[in-house]
Amino acid sequence: MSSEHNNPRNPIRIGSRGSQLALWQANHILYALRDAGYHVELEIIRTTGDRMQQPGFVPPANLDGKGIFIKEIEEALEEGRIDLAVHSLKDLPTKLAPQFTLAAIPKRADARDVWVCESYWALHTLPTGGRIGTTSPRRRAQILALRPDVSFVEVRGNIDTRLKKLADGKCDALVLAAAGLDRLKRAEWVHQRFCPEEMCPAPGQGALALETRSPDYPIDEARDACIRNAIAFLEHPYTRFAVNAERTTLDALGGGCSLPIGVHCIPPAGEAGKWRMIAQVVAPDGEAMVQIDTEAPCNTDPIALGLQVAEDLKSRGALDLLPAPVA
Repeated sequence: MSSEHNNPRNPIRIGSRGSQLALWQANHILYALRDAGYHVELEIIRTTGDRMQQPGFVPPANLDGKGIFIKEIEEALEEGRIDLAVHSLKDLPTKLAPQFTLAAIPKRADARDVWVCESYWALHTLPTGGRIGTTSPRRRAQILALRPDVSFVEVRGNIDTRLKKLADGKCDALVLAAAGLDRLKRAEWVHQRFCPEEMCPAPGQGALALETRSPDYPIDEARDACIRNAIAFLEHPYTRFAVNAERTTLDALGGGCSLPIGVHCIPPAGEAGKWRMIAQVVAPDGEAMVQIDTEAPCNTDPIALGLQVAEDLKSRGALDLLPAPVA
């Protein structure tokens, strides 16, 4: 343990969004570091994505949807106001700016999507024309592939806000990420966890990303190296492999959380097991889908696996199903 960060006058400074889930995630890392003997402080940073969720917010015409939940946090990291950023990995672009690195990726939580509804305990029990609250293009397309008769309601905001809208009758059900509900102990209305074969999760869903300054762009080379060393024990190699493969596939297909693409990599069960990759590209109206379900040996390179899955999807016409990029 570095004596530098064992000094309360020189703590490790974590940057995080201020939502309830983001704070849970940041505090999860904070307590792990404190348990390891480090002094740690938390700085809350408001992002463009947070402002977009406020009533009356008008986004600028040139707003780039990629990275809207991380821009201000990365600025604080680059300027040295914080040492470490804690993100939901699925919020990160598939390619980071060269001044940043993912120094550690902890063990992933449940990556699946879940059905949140008290009245109807599964998607297939929802009456015809039922209203599902989700803003995710991926989830909408996947749900339409299973239930083309349903309708959708724009539901934004944090988990509590979405659950309140459900309780107030603004929609009949929600589809959310399991990890967020599990972490906040708000899964009491979850009655169905979708298997990846029917609703393939977003690349990186359920995983956290610990972002630091890159060794090639240090502010203080010794301090930055100490930060990376301090969080090294949080690294989970299987999760790193899985999300690298998933994000590689997404990047090769054009990248971006606004595309109806699901990719999920499942670790081998043992030394003799194999990696399994499930991927779905769905037309926005749900009427067509290309799906891959493949296996690879334990010693496979994650980047090679992700690229191979992308090529298999392309060869089956997946790119034809994706909406044309906005000029």
